Amino acid sequence: MAISEEKMEILVGAGIDMESNNERFMGNVALMDRFFGKFLNDPNYIKLSDAIAAGNKEDAFAAAHTLKGVCGNLSLKALEKIVAEQTEMLRSGDIEAAAAVMSEVTAEYERLKEAFGKVLPLGE
Repeated sequence: MAISEEKMEILVGAGIDMESNNERFMGNVALMDRFFGKFLNDPNYIKLSDAIAAGNKEDAFAAAHTLKGVCGNLSLKALEKIVAEQTEMLRSGDIEAAAAVMSEVTAEYERLKEAFGKVLPLGE
């Protein structure tokens, strides 16, 4: 089954590289949807947010690094870009800078959640 134009527009608008995703999932839209649904249940965004709020550099770095990898695997380019920058801030120990970009991370994460809510089949 091919992806609809409307779904494609929503996902691209949410910062996802759909050309890369189509290659990765070999055109299998159902499989792609399943992985996008799993992203919504991935705990690393919450772990990152909680660690930043607590000032815990080590936990924040671990969560940011893992979230960056998940984003890379799913071609979530907009979120991956800001989390990659945040990961480097945390790698250097600058939790204040990492905390300062958390609002951007949250905005991109929420944009993805909203897009997935519009296009994923119920129960994904």
